[in-house]
Amino acid sequence: MALFFIQSCNKDFLDEELTTSRNTDYYQTEEGILSLSIAGYYRILAYPFRGEMQFATTNYGTDEFVIGGDDSNRPWNDYSNSLASIVPSVNSNTVSAARQWDYFYLGIHIANQVIQYATAIESDNTEVKETALGEGYFFRGFSYLRLVRQFGGVPLKLNVTTTVETEFSRASAEEVYAQVIADLTEAYNLLPNSGNPAKVSKDAAAHYLAKAYLSRASEINDSWNGSTKQDDLNMVKTLCDEVIANHPLATNFGELWDYTEPDGANEFLDEIILSAQFTGDLSASGKNFSHVIFTARYDDMPYMKRDLTGMRPYSRLAPSYFTYEAYDVVNDSRIWKTFRTKHRVNNGSGIYENGDLGIMYVVNDKNDTYYSDTKTNDQIVYSETGKTIPTVYVAHATDGNSLLDEPRFPSLTKHFDGARISVNDTRGFRDEILARSGETYLMAAEAEIRLANLGSGSYSNALTYINTVRERAAFKTGEVRNAYTDGAAAYVVSDLNQDPDLNSFMTENAYYESTHIAETTDATSLTVTDISNLPTEDEDIIATLGYGGDYERMLCFVLNERTRELCGEFHRWEDLARTKTLVERVQAYNPSAASNIQEYHLLRPIPQSFLDAITANGTALTAAEKEAIQNPGY
Repeated sequence: MALFFIQSCNKDFLDEELTTSRNTDYYQTEEGILSLSIAGYYRILAYPFRGEMQFATTNYGTDEFVIGGDDSNRPWNDYSNSLASIVPSVNSNTVSAARQWDYFYLGIHIANQVIQYATAIESDNTEVKETALGEGYFFRGFSYLRLVRQFGGVPLKLNVTTTVETEFSRASAEEVYAQVIADLTEAYNLLPNSGNPAKVSKDAAAHYLAKAYLSRASEINDSWNGSTKQDDLNMVKTLCDEVIANHPLATNFGELWDYTEPDGANEFLDEIILSAQFTGDLSASGKNFSHVIFTARYDDMPYMKRDLTGMRPYSRLAPSYFTYEAYDVVNDSRIWKTFRTKHRVNNGSGIYENGDLGIMYVVNDKNDTYYSDTKTNDQIVYSETGKTIPTVYVAHATDGNSLLDEPRFPSLTKHFDGARISVNDTRGFRDEILARSGETYLMAAEAEIRLANLGSGSYSNALTYINTVRERAAFKTGEVRNAYTDGAAAYVVSDLNQDPDLNSFMTENAYYESTHIAETTDATSLTVTDISNLPTEDEDIIATLGYGGDYERMLCFVLNERTRELCGEFHRWEDLARTKTLVERVQAYNPSAASNIQEYHLLRPIPQSFLDAITANGTALTAAEKEAIQNPGY
């Protein structure tokens, strides 16, 4: 029947005109170029936050986080044989070896289109010839920076793909960094300094250009970066100072996370340089998934049930003991503004009413001897109600029990979103911070530390940058130290209209229960004046890791400061890999990964799907040829 139908069709009938979709001619128009640029924002900046790729490849397998209550992505944390060119699926949530490779090469394809068509078009429209073109260069540089920091040298694809291509070879890391710096420099020269954080700006290009220079000057590239290192570090300082001047820190660290509604005030703070954009418009396909991944189970505890403000607890990532012990719990407000340490009863019965304190996490100093396991089980009374707290977990109890035994842990709440429309909805509306000047200060400090090691910088100058961030983190005069908020506060704008009495969100933290100090509103100080006498928590970490000498101590200090400032912001794995401190830190602080991690894990495996698809002179690669392309050790 099909053959008869085809034979009976005349030529005119088969001469179809494409009317339901666009061909590439559209991208040679101003409208098409601008639409491609919009696609770049979504595909390159926002799309990674739709699933589990972003946290699996940047937070797992570090000193900061270990596996929480769900091991869907265990290979990315444990460095077992499963972390290979094919990552076996634990379940449907497991991130494949090729996920980020494919994401960013698709982004590079979009960037190449923007660059080619915006360069070729005859136009005097600055939105096309400068802004869109600058965005194209930024997207390509941003994507290759991610790839080179994860994989080392990768294939450079700098023109538009118009047909199937299978012939590719890896460029060296040196060549990739040169391309990243060239692209981000073009972006810096073309882009206006406006529209941030929703739009890529000159300052965003400067921030990532500084990151590229700093990464090129890092230890992982020491076999070839000697001739560029000094100039690179000077460029980091220059670019960071420029960005810092335009992006003052928020007055209070908590302002960054005080999310009350989509597109609310905290998403447009001057500190924020660039964000991945999301929206409360339910017709939009892109939604932020990050609010569920750092969330601990709470709905299986006595007198508790799942609610909008507690988030849906995927329980992927638990803080390590390094993270708890990196903070000065008395003087540093950041730990109390980063982690949720109290939950309200929302399923009361008997003597417990909704609104009572139902769960408390005590994050105390490791030398604290106040709490025993007996106390944590049944003897801690909440002073406000006189009732025993149903569930209490203590980081450092005298019997040595660990939060990670079950595991139980306070949730990192930087990504919490109470504006969602149902208790189990994983679609978040909150923008995701990609770059902020809190990090820019610490990049400048690291560059100064590295320059001091080369004989041209100053450790004292590095402290100036670090102290600016630390002084913002100290408690201010009059500040209520046990006050707490997070993105759950946005529940009031949710269409769910959940009864506040059924919510577990509590605007109080466990500061005083953890520190045992008398209530006070005096200011605290975190200023460091002597590199030979760093804060106690840093000296302890330095001793654990066995570091000596000013350079090693100061590099350790700034990496610790990055934890305190940037914990859970999707930087950590790349920071430890580029500084070649990943192995010793994981061995010291990540128990399930300690026995497996090796030096070759500083780079990710090249995906098998890529190796199997490419050819040499039209012929599939041999096993030996694939091995030559693969990173050593995999």
